[in-house]
Amino acid sequence: MTTAAQIIAERLAHAGCRFAFGIPGGEVLSILDALGAAGIRFVLAKHENAAGFMAEGAWHQTGAPGILVATIGPGVANAVNVIANAHQDRVPLIVLTGCVDPAEAYTYTHQVFDHGALLAPITKATMTAAPGAVATVVDRALMLAREGRPGPVHIDLPIGLADAAEPAPPQRPRPVPAPAGPAPGPALATARHWLEQARRPLIIAGLDVVTQGAEAAVAGFAARHGMPVITTYKAKGVIDEAAPLALGAAGLSPKADALLLPLVAAADLVILAGYDPIEMRIGWRAPFGADQRVVDLAAVANTHDMHRESIGFVGDIAAGLAALDDGVALLADPWPDGEPAAVRAALGAAFAPEAEGWGPATAFAIARRVLPAETVVTADSGAHRILLSQIWTCPAPRRLLQSSALCTMGCALPLALGSALADPSPAPAPRLVVVGDAGLEMVLGELATARDLALPVIVLVMVDESLALIEMKQRARQMPNLGVDFAPTDFATVARALGGEGITVADADGLEEALTTAMARRDRFTVIACVIGRRAYEGKF
Repeated sequence: MTTAAQIIAERLAHAGCRFAFGIPGGEVLSILDALGAAGIRFVLAKHENAAGFMAEGAWHQTGAPGILVATIGPGVANAVNVIANAHQDRVPLIVLTGCVDPAEAYTYTHQVFDHGALLAPITKATMTAAPGAVATVVDRALMLAREGRPGPVHIDLPIGLADAAEPAPPQRPRPVPAPAGPAPGPALATARHWLEQARRPLIIAGLDVVTQGAEAAVAGFAARHGMPVITTYKAKGVIDEAAPLALGAAGLSPKADALLLPLVAAADLVILAGYDPIEMRIGWRAPFGADQRVVDLAAVANTHDMHRESIGFVGDIAAGLAALDDGVALLADPWPDGEPAAVRAALGAAFAPEAEGWGPATAFAIARRVLPAETVVTADSGAHRILLSQIWTCPAPRRLLQSSALCTMGCALPLALGSALADPSPAPAPRLVVVGDAGLEMVLGELATARDLALPVIVLVMVDESLALIEMKQRARQMPNLGVDFAPTDFATVARALGGEGITVADADGLEEALTTAMARRDRFTVIACVIGRRAYEGKF
């Protein structure tokens, strides 16, 4: 007999899933048992929100959809934030929840509410498994989670159905539709003509490039035509940021925008390669002139209206760039006045380490110098994330993981745990967690998860005893300081109490020594409390 729970687990395993994260309850015990039997390891987190970010971290590492398991009622409610994050940050997340049987829901009310109604606005789909259609439901969920722009899909599994016999499922799971390149026609011919005419072309690359694996196509196209590349935060590394054409990431830094947006305005051709403006602040709304030539290659059609393109193609970005490039002559002398190089130099100067020798920019510069190029960094939301995203250089995609659309706190530590756990390398790259003190206090319990999994992540907590980004906004509006300051926590002692190592540093030499020592540790996590003081981010980004 094959049960509904077993069919779900086997279909997920067939899709490449090897990890599931969550907190069990009586209503999901059958699915947990089936996941284990199918070769999918269940990892216990301390909160469903963190479990969802661990699932995202595993997806970044493996390419298989993440799995979040939550029990009825409070388990589902706890997961709302991370599901909304997956929706906005384009994460293929399968959310498995248990629910009471439909007939029982009419008369039994303990912990019962409509899971689908709660999650419908923040998922690509929410479905309840039904007898005889379990394989269809999970196949559809996997397809929807991965097609177009990825996102979360919810499956509610009634308790009685989980252990019920199901008919043998179809042998072939539903395939994910392959994106197509642009069709020949007038629009493509016009875009090619514009490329041949351009003398100041520019690429803005976004997350669609990463999810489609089109980074080599973008880098090759840029190199061939001498085009500078700006990326969103989650597309950092699409082009090696050490390359002269790389202008780093944009999205949330007014200081960076002051340099990058004039260059965008000066371009006579802007190619949007997988650019999803959900990551961008309001300064990037309508950044193109009315007569500016803008060619948009995106995974889905533009329904956001953050910008208007002149010509748009929907589908495969690598194929789109190849079609655009076909038969087009190389640009003889792009940007003859050298504006991109000047902007690149200005960006380096704008985010240079502090002249006094200590502060957050210095700390991030030290970490980048000490840690190997392949280090995977995760960043929590806050002032530190905006500065780090400008300073940290990525040689390849998925080397700086963050919540950059929903921008939710509490993500960095679990993202690193999921990524590290799913890394099969015999000598995996270091995982550096960069988090504010308030953000770490939100998820201190997940340090115990790091202990239980014996993951040697390095947690760099920036200690300023304030919600720095909010305090800066408060002050800019001439409002009194309210609700943004808090007492210090001895993070080094907390780390040791939870089974790791902890150290407090307050200067450059101390930080360099702490990072070097932490990298040599292979059996437990390290927390480095980096004391930078209040208002340390003033004027930095």
